[in-house]
Amino acid sequence: MTRKLLALTLSLALALGLAACSTQAPAEDTAPPESTAPAAETQTPPAETAVPYQTIRLGLLSGPTGMGAAKMLSDSDAAYAQIEDGTYDPSNGTLLRYEVTLGSDPANDIMPRLTNGELDIAAIPTNLAATLYNRTDGGIKLLALNTLGVLHILENGDTVNSLADLEGRTLYATGQGSNPEYVLNYLLEANGLDPAADVDIQWLASEELTARMASGDIDLCMLPVPAATTVMMQNSDVRDAIDLNDAWTESGAQGTFTMGCLVARTEWLEDNSELVPGILAEYAASIDYANSNPEDAAALIEQYGIVPKAAVAQAAIPQANMVCVTGEDMKGIADYYQVLFDADPTSIGGAIPGEDFYYIP
Repeated sequence: MTRKLLALTLSLALALGLAACSTQAPAEDTAPPESTAPAAETQTPPAETAVPYQTIRLGLLSGPTGMGAAKMLSDSDAAYAQIEDGTYDPSNGTLLRYEVTLGSDPANDIMPRLTNGELDIAAIPTNLAATLYNRTDGGIKLLALNTLGVLHILENGDTVNSLADLEGRTLYATGQGSNPEYVLNYLLEANGLDPAADVDIQWLASEELTARMASGDIDLCMLPVPAATTVMMQNSDVRDAIDLNDAWTESGAQGTFTMGCLVARTEWLEDNSELVPGILAEYAASIDYANSNPEDAAALIEQYGIVPKAAVAQAAIPQANMVCVTGEDMKGIADYYQVLFDADPTSIGGAIPGEDFYYIP
């Protein structure tokens, strides 16, 4: 077991955040609270009602990967308050009560708690999901895809409107040696450019890149949301030149460019499969609420610490490409995994996940 966890830890040095989304944006440096939750079980609340609730230990990342859950958490907390004061309607059935661990670094804040059984479900980068599946012999399954591409090319100017326009230019970027680099190279090649010869790519730490772009020191960069959102809010001359999610589609790439997902421990699923339809229904409704009501959702996102400032969250929601893809449709991510595997097999744990990776009842 020690050898397996060591291999997993080494392989996760390349994990992303949306991990490129969640670990690189200064706005998302939220210290994760310690989780001391007991094992998930049906419990009886302390109030004088016998209405049961079920604790789901949920791991979330700050940034786009976690933003879609805010309304679900709010609804659950409101219903639990009704249980405590005795006003909950028993006809609504068993309440799903979410106990959250929030972190900014998937490899350190979420992965250990997921693999040691402290968490049941987690929203994490898709490459990390594949890595965990491979390194735990199928101990993790994919429940839903929750975030498409969140990488954006920003320009202080109006000369770049397609990836082909990057020829001969200097592009500052963050995420070298991880998914952002692999996706950028793949899309540049799909647009007829040699990343090593046709574009001068300068790799910087996220904090430095964000500060320099916001100050006007540089005029062209690649950043994930919400760091990209923060830059545009701080410097009105900077525009969103290219959404790499759109570039993926326009390049004719197969499958879906999906950077975030919801996973569950296989062992937990075996004992709690009856809870999954309700969880996914609540999660889908929560994501739909965020996309349809960005101002109200942003207030909840700030309330739960997923993004520290509601104004940033509200501006980021249209760029965050939040979705809830389940069932057979999840398999479209296999082509994205192929891109990552071709660039660096260790980025997804050494192999493209098998059919049993996808949770399809």
